[in-house]
Amino acid sequence: MSNKGRQCVRYLFLKLRPGWRDLEASVQARHKEEFASGVKRFHGRLILRPYSLVGTRGDCDMLLWQVTEDLETLQAVETAIFSTGLGAYLDIAYSYLGLTKQSEYEFPPLGEDDRDETIITPSDEKYLFVYPFIKKREWYSLPFEERQAAMTDHVRIGREYPEIRINTTYSFGLDDQEFVVAFEGDSPSRFLDLVMELRSSPASAYTEQDIPVFTCVQMSLWDVLDSLGGASPGARAALVETDSEGFIRAGTLADLPPGAKKRVYLGTEAVALFNVDGAFHAVSDRCSHGRASLSEGRVDPDSCILECPWHGGKFELASGAPAGGPPQRGIRVFRAKVEGEYVLVG
Repeated sequence: MSNKGRQCVRYLFLKLRPGWRDLEASVQARHKEEFASGVKRFHGRLILRPYSLVGTRGDCDMLLWQVTEDLETLQAVETAIFSTGLGAYLDIAYSYLGLTKQSEYEFPPLGEDDRDETIITPSDEKYLFVYPFIKKREWYSLPFEERQAAMTDHVRIGREYPEIRINTTYSFGLDDQEFVVAFEGDSPSRFLDLVMELRSSPASAYTEQDIPVFTCVQMSLWDVLDSLGGASPGARAALVETDSEGFIRAGTLADLPPGAKKRVYLGTEAVALFNVDGAFHAVSDRCSHGRASLSEGRVDPDSCILECPWHGGKFELASGAPAGGPPQRGIRVFRAKVEGEYVLVG
């Protein structure tokens, strides 16, 4: 399917059935690992950002924000999700589909901050506020000049809140709504103030529907899965034997050849383990910049520099110090050693 440079965007909201929490901890842990592995197979084929809604809504628990070039990839992702053990306990609470498109309205340029509206580039803001949107039919019967003036005022208000980024996708003919809007920001208070101010703009008078509204908290996929409850990192660690020095068996040498990487749990800590030309390195799995899972990152074997999979941040594996890109803070370093055929982390 060709979109001539546009992107397909889907907001998939999932709800966990309560019965999953009655399963044995070992089964829950296996389900989470299987789910994450299934999603990970699509790296390189789409942008996928996970968010938790635990504590912000009662009718859904997680969001998978997906951006790709074709609808078929979105189908494949959902098939992979519902083919896992955890998928058998998940229901689709809401689903919104759209395409990116250049706006028909013209606005004063922002300069270097102007973005191509046909390309979604998720940022590292902690929160995502999502809702479907429908305009009243009367809006489209207004003269274009009148609509342009109303939208210019609408955008003027939005630009008074530069820390809030908006992503607009078009759903006409593809889904029930006309648009899906998603705001990224680090402050729910600022977003609330923005929405209250937008309510009084002329364009808002032509809003037919802009609910339900979802407040989503960005996390790595592993942390989103752990937010569902069940086997916590600590509970999973209890399933693994720990020696007197606090080391756990992370795997065997056969399982972790040079170039291999793995996420393991040490107590309540998620740890990213890497085999770099036979030398093992273990660091905190969470990036200090954008909450990405570093066990999904790439290591340069020559420099022993780890690159974050989200924003290209770099860290020294030996020290955890930032070595380039956005991160300003380092990451924690853990001990790693080999005993016999086993690799241990402590």
